[in-house]
Amino acid sequence: MDWPVFLISGGALILFVIASFISAEGVANYVDATFNWSATYFGAFWQVFMLLTFLIALGLMFSKYGAVRLGRSDKPETSTFKWISMIMCTLLAGGGVFWAAAEPMYHFLETPPMYADIAPGQAETIVPALAQSFLDWGFSAWAILGTLGVVVLMYGYSKGLPLKPRTLLYPLVGKKIMEKNNVLGIAVDAFSIIAVAAGTIGPIGFLGLQAAYGLDSLFGVPNTFITQLAIIFGLVAIAAVSAVTGIHQGIQWLSRFNIIFTLVLVVVVLLVGPAGFIIDGFVGTYGVYVRDFLELSLYRGDTGWLSFWTIFFWGWFIGYGPMMAIFISRISHGRTLRELFIAVIVIAPLVTNFWFTVVGGSGIFFELQNPGSVSEPLYEAGLPASMIAIVTQLPFGYLIAAAFLLVTVVFVATTTDSMSYTISMTVTGSSTPAKSIRVFWALAMGAVAAVLLYLGEGSINALQSFIVFTAVPVSLIMLPTLWLAPKVAKQMAKDQGIH
Repeated sequence: MDWPVFLISGGALILFVIASFISAEGVANYVDATFNWSATYFGAFWQVFMLLTFLIALGLMFSKYGAVRLGRSDKPETSTFKWISMIMCTLLAGGGVFWAAAEPMYHFLETPPMYADIAPGQAETIVPALAQSFLDWGFSAWAILGTLGVVVLMYGYSKGLPLKPRTLLYPLVGKKIMEKNNVLGIAVDAFSIIAVAAGTIGPIGFLGLQAAYGLDSLFGVPNTFITQLAIIFGLVAIAAVSAVTGIHQGIQWLSRFNIIFTLVLVVVVLLVGPAGFIIDGFVGTYGVYVRDFLELSLYRGDTGWLSFWTIFFWGWFIGYGPMMAIFISRISHGRTLRELFIAVIVIAPLVTNFWFTVVGGSGIFFELQNPGSVSEPLYEAGLPASMIAIVTQLPFGYLIAAAFLLVTVVFVATTTDSMSYTISMTVTGSSTPAKSIRVFWALAMGAVAAVLLYLGEGSINALQSFIVFTAVPVSLIMLPTLWLAPKVAKQMAKDQGIH
């Protein structure tokens, strides 16, 4: 056990909870101040950094270094479908389920500023609304999670180093950062854990809110704290069992089940819902998204709006970056660099964006047909209401809504189990950490979410916003991967005899 890292990261979460108990309003004000500071001084940097990460990954994918094999295995440990399922269930579970219904609808009702000349709430607003959503959950979002960081970590792993966040800086500062009492190494690991824990606890809390709202709307189950607590308890139990059984059993099985179930839901929605509208919206918008990609990525015309949308998401994903890179490294032994990048920056964004079109696009369709049918619940009850308002307008809506609630629970469970496993790897330095540590982190994140829900929805929102502040040091940790990844890819190609 790396006790300094464990105590700092765990202590920070406990301190956040204690401070929220003492003064939830004070904590919210502090978080708002740090959020605004981070967005003001790091927003432009994050936009450039995210874009460069994607472009460099794209370049490496098409280069001769794409043939580099990662890890110390000659063949993959799992089938391609299982592997991609585990990758897909991370970011989508971290919030894609909540935002898939809400974000396209928000942008449809209030046109994104880059397309301000288009009136809101019209048929012409569909493409801008989806294009902005595609940016926020597309190529750059996925690139930060599993491309350059994975290459640097796998290089360190090939040299006998553990899969820990500090390994990202090994090619830059040498082996001294791997020493147990190295201050920089401790700080890198602790900040990475705090950021990903905050980013995971938020969705756990949101799940309690969304599922409780859904159970109340569909089945009349009272939407109380007890209901929310029961949902979180069930989620944590699933995640703990999955984390205990490990990468090749529980985590893999849960991820595969979730992706198959989600694909079935997509097919059902296409069969009984506005399939033509969804497909036209996806194909037509993708052309605009690709055409405007650079301009959307670097847009700075309305910084206030950006801080609540793209910059918020960029901070969230950067905060996830090191730990996601560790998790993807752990399951990608034997894969080539090209295989990894195709999965992460081509397949994953396409699937995610299509999912957003199926759910959010259906919401836009129903709003056009019946104004207020989605927007009013969204504005009155927030994110939890949007998904229910959309799917209950489909034929067999109540059955489909119940299925969506189930897939939401399992999605968040897959994030909780994989991040519990990854945090445990960080604090132990082992690729197969003790089962008790994996369970502890699953229970700890669930407990923090429950306490914050008890204090009120504002406390969950505060923690979710806090990840933007934690992304400041994490972005500095990830920055060197822009030049270290090509450097170590070249070295690995040389070691493997690739010319």
